[in-house]
Amino acid sequence: MPPRNNVPPTRRVGLVGLGAISTYYLAAIDRLPRWDLVAVCDVRPTALAPYRGRLRCYDDHRSMLAEGDLDAVVVTVPNDVHAEVCRNALLARFPVCVEKPLALSAAEARELGALAGDRGIALLTAFHRRYNDNVLALRRRLPPEAPVASMRVRYLERIEEHIGSDAWYLDPRRCGGGCVADNGPNAFDLVRLFLGDVEVTDAVIHRDSRGTDRQAVIDLRAAAGGGARVELDWSHPGETKDVEVRLEDGTVLHTDMLTGHRGFKSSLWHEYVGILDDFDAALRDGLSADDGLAAVELVEAGYRAERNAATAERTS
Repeated sequence: MPPRNNVPPTRRVGLVGLGAISTYYLAAIDRLPRWDLVAVCDVRPTALAPYRGRLRCYDDHRSMLAEGDLDAVVVTVPNDVHAEVCRNALLARFPVCVEKPLALSAAEARELGALAGDRGIALLTAFHRRYNDNVLALRRRLPPEAPVASMRVRYLERIEEHIGSDAWYLDPRRCGGGCVADNGPNAFDLVRLFLGDVEVTDAVIHRDSRGTDRQAVIDLRAAAGGGARVELDWSHPGETKDVEVRLEDGTVLHTDMLTGHRGFKSSLWHEYVGILDDFDAALRDGLSADDGLAAVELVEAGYRAERNAATAERTS
């Protein structure tokens, strides 16, 4: 029987991981009437404490999945656990929205995409900057008769100011690397939003005394023509996040992702609403994980270009 008055049913969602980014999902779920948060999961009792007595609480995502009574799962655990949690959710036939990156390796990302595709289950990697109102306005300004010749994406911040108590960001084994692994996926996704499929042509990466990449410049080339430069920085004073597009006719267009959003990280509130709106559409249409895989492949290609350059320098 269809819903009365053609009003679609709410979607019961479980949230796995209650770290810094979960705040934005929680706010978006609360704002959107289509979503109903019914369960939360975290390995830390202190993270679960505010929800006890109000929601179903779990310290193991497998217990949450086994109990069922969910329509979808949102995954915001540390990067090194993304693949495991997503795999278990897909095997239990739950649609998944996962924070970028989809996985720490392209092989794992490819496996998850195949699993979702074979089972016809929605899998969405959350690239929140593609929903930024300033980025969307820039795309609307692009004249179809003047193709993009080149572009630059800058993603510069001091990482310690953004992670709250989530110290795992600073552990390359858990994060997957440094600025290339963490900020790279969002920046690469913006390049792909404007240029389509791209490949890495060069990478200059600077590492700190512990070997963590803190700054990087990655050059890319689009399959259909046009180039891009991605500038990443984990040691930047303040926050600079912008996109510059140069058209073939010489026109230069620019947007600052933070314009109009006063306050630290305030642009994220509307971006995460966009993610959940897209996830809702994915549940209806069966969205693939192709974009999630592409970002992981570009991260791997960036690090590979760095290694190849180092090898060429040693042997020259």
